[in-house]
Parts: sequence; structure tokens; C-alpha cells
Amino acid sequence: MPTVSHVLDRVLVLEMVRVTEAAAIAASTLTGRGDEKAADHAAVEAMREALNHLYMDGTVVIGEGERDEAPMLFIGEKVGAAQGSGPKIDIALDPLEGTTICAKAGPNALAVLAVAEQGGLLNAPDVYMDKIAVGPGYPDNIIDLAKSPTENVKALAAAKGVQPHEIIACVLDRPRHEKLIAELRGVGCGVVLIGDGDVAGVIATTNPETTIDIYMGQGGAPEGVLACAALRCVGGQFKGRLVFRNDDERARAAKWGIEDLDKIYDLTDLAKGDCIFAATGVTDGSLLQGVKRFATKMTTESVVMRAKSGTVRWVKGEHRTA
Repeated sequence: MPTVSHVLDRVLVLEMVRVTEAAAIAASTLTGRGDEKAADHAAVEAMREALNHLYMDGTVVIGEGERDEAPMLFIGEKVGAAQGSGPKIDIALDPLEGTTICAKAGPNALAVLAVAEQGGLLNAPDVYMDKIAVGPGYPDNIIDLAKSPTENVKALAAAKGVQPHEIIACVLDRPRHEKLIAELRGVGCGVVLIGDGDVAGVIATTNPETTIDIYMGQGGAPEGVLACAALRCVGGQFKGRLVFRNDDERARAAKWGIEDLDKIYDLTDLAKGDCIFAATGVTDGSLLQGVKRFATKMTTESVVMRAKSGTVRWVKGEHRTA
């Protein structure tokens, strides 16, 4: 059972939706314009302003980067309208998950936010992470990063009572995944390739309508924490292992308190206790519809989840423009 918390009771669930809505609406003004940085900047500014209206003493533990790299929503930045007096909240965020997607008007661009009690979210360094994830309903430890993709697919198929060729995996379409994709197809597994947005890819394993059974591959570690916050709310399994390409990245991990560089992280290592996850669609995708503009209004679609209650709310918003 999720840990019962009274800290997050002070941060209303629907307030988190207002934050992601603000970021998504701001980013959507630049959908298809080909300018990733401008779209991301618009989302960051809008999310920061919305966070600063909330009654909390918030700290960004996963953000746009370190202070010298990101002028706003940097790791360690304090946000909220009750510094020193409000509930202490850790915040992981990606104001525009899928900047390239947004710039090219592709599917599954999201504004994403997760909050937890202080210490509830791993302060993951901005490095790559090997990831594997499935939705709820399977025996514990059905997936294992120490096993091959073939072994994981066969274990999942056996648990579902199907053949491996009936399993569908979601993988980021990257050159580094060529061997992974070939192995999956070699065992008969269907592969859904996505251009960006692996938070949405992980969450897709929890929704039978997507037909995606398992997520595999290497993506950003911060996005892994965000995805785990969602899985903590709706169920599922996740394994992650940080990937370091050079000494600079190892030093960055040490700076943020990562001691065991070879550790395989479980779901609750990355997001523990009570937590809230919220996302709003920027562009249409398998999880959410994107922002739509009409003559006198805009519409948004969001999802917000809470680990304490296991509640998932789908929120459709109408925002007057005239």
C-alpha cells in the first residue's frame, strides 16, 4: 500500500493540472514552428509562474538543468508561495517533454510534473538510463535488466499466457537501439518506434488501449523518475540503471549524491511514498489530446494521478480566449 501522507493534502491535485495546463498552452503557440528552444522556453516560463502561485515550499529536484545552464526551473530552485512555512515538496518536471516533437508538430508532446514529499524523488543526474517497464497485473520482478530482451519478452509472454510474437514493445527510434530492435523482432515481438517522449512511452504500458506491453531502451534518467511517479500511482514495474559515457557524467552523479554507479533501481527507489503525477497534452498522442484553439476558446486534456489513493482523473479543460 502507498504511504499515507498528509503533506501533499496541502497541495491540491487539481492545482497540479493547472500548472501543466499553463505550460502546455504556452508551448502550443509554437507547435510546428521548428524552434525547439523557443517552445521549451515558453513552457518553462509558464510552468514556473504557475508553481509560484501554489501554497508550498517547493524544491526542483529534476528540472531544466543546473543553475548555470538553466535560468529558470533549474535543479535546486525554490518555487511556491510559502517558502519557509508551507509543506516541503520535491518537484520533478519537464515543461515540454518532446521539444523536437512540438517543433515538428509530431505526436505525444506533453507538459509533465511530479511532486512528492521532501526526499521522495531521486535527484537523478542528467545522464542516460537503461530502462524497462511494464504495466500492472504481473508477478513481481517479471522484468529484469540483468536478462536479455529475449528473456524479458518470453517471461512477459508466459505471464500473459501468450506467445512472444503477440508481445508489443515500445522503443525510442535511435541508432543506439539498432541491436535491441533487431533482437526484439528476431523473437517475433512487434516494435512501436517513437521519435521522442519516453515518459509517454512508459505510461503507455499501463493502458491496454495502446496495445503496448513493455517499454525498453535507453533514455534520459530524469524522464525515468517522472515515469516512475506515474507508475507509482497506477501500478506497474520499472527497472533502471544509470549509463555514464565519460568521467564528467560520473562526477555529475557524485555531485547529486549517487554513490553506487552500477545500481539497478526499482520503481520505489526513484519515486517513493505519496506522490502526484500530472500531464497535459501539447500535441495529440496516445495518452492525451493536444491543445486545440477555436474562435473564442482553447481546450486541453490532462491526466492527474495520486499514489495515496490510486486515483486517476482525466481532465478536459475549456479556456476562454475572448
